[in-house]
Amino acid sequence: MNNRIDSHQHFWKFDPVRDSWIDETMAVIQRDFLPEDLLPLLTENKFSGCVAVQASQSEEETNFLVDLASKNDFIKGIVGWVDLRDKNISERLRHFSSNKTIKGFRHVVQGEADDFMFREDFRNGIAALKPFNYTYDILIFERQLPAAISLVKDFPNQKFVIDHIAKPDIKSGNIDSWKKGIEEIAKHENVWCKISGMVTEADWKNWKPEDLKPYLDVIFKNFPVDKLMYGSDWPVLNVASDYNEVVKTLEDYISKFSVEDQNKIWFENANFFYSL
Repeated sequence: MNNRIDSHQHFWKFDPVRDSWIDETMAVIQRDFLPEDLLPLLTENKFSGCVAVQASQSEEETNFLVDLASKNDFIKGIVGWVDLRDKNISERLRHFSSNKTIKGFRHVVQGEADDFMFREDFRNGIAALKPFNYTYDILIFERQLPAAISLVKDFPNQKFVIDHIAKPDIKSGNIDSWKKGIEEIAKHENVWCKISGMVTEADWKNWKPEDLKPYLDVIFKNFPVDKLMYGSDWPVLNVASDYNEVVKTLEDYISKFSVEDQNKIWFENANFFYSL
């Protein structure tokens, strides 16, 4: 039965200027990645759908994803981009709210100064999300966890999900400060976490599932099983792995869990969080 949801993947028509973050070390993803490229991978791994997440910071990006979703019904939801710092943010959100596939928004905070999430204009944007029932994806590096903890605490009624387990430095094996941050942020009822983006924080050429295990252990120890969802981070994962291998790594890790708990991680939690 195909009932899994990939809660985190991207589409793009590669543009070397706009997508300058995809540098020469990531040459393998310097090309277009579109729904027809993803669908066979989803089908093979028993996924019925996905959530497409913004990769560039423009309203054009949101419209691009909306257009793809209108033509591909396996795209169950979109996490778009809007300038949360805009003085007219509520107007922009109202504009997008006519499209029901848009479930939430994200800003690439990992590329911003460490105090970004404390800024009044950004927080004003976060405050504007709830009336539209929009979610917010937190994309940060580990060092930005303290700011994220403050954010989720100050907006207790806003649904947040942490992307890529907050990007710990898996390659170096450093875990302690990240672990402290996860222990703290997981205490907040309004925070979910995506099991995604781990292989690209590991040693791209030489990672093994054992390298990820200590980090997964921390996530599963601190977050209740109904707050965790799987995301592939396709096609970015291709720099370090492939779709099937990333799925299998999590399958193996949760193989001893009850069927009910496995279904939560693969499907139900994403479905609930994003109202798919």
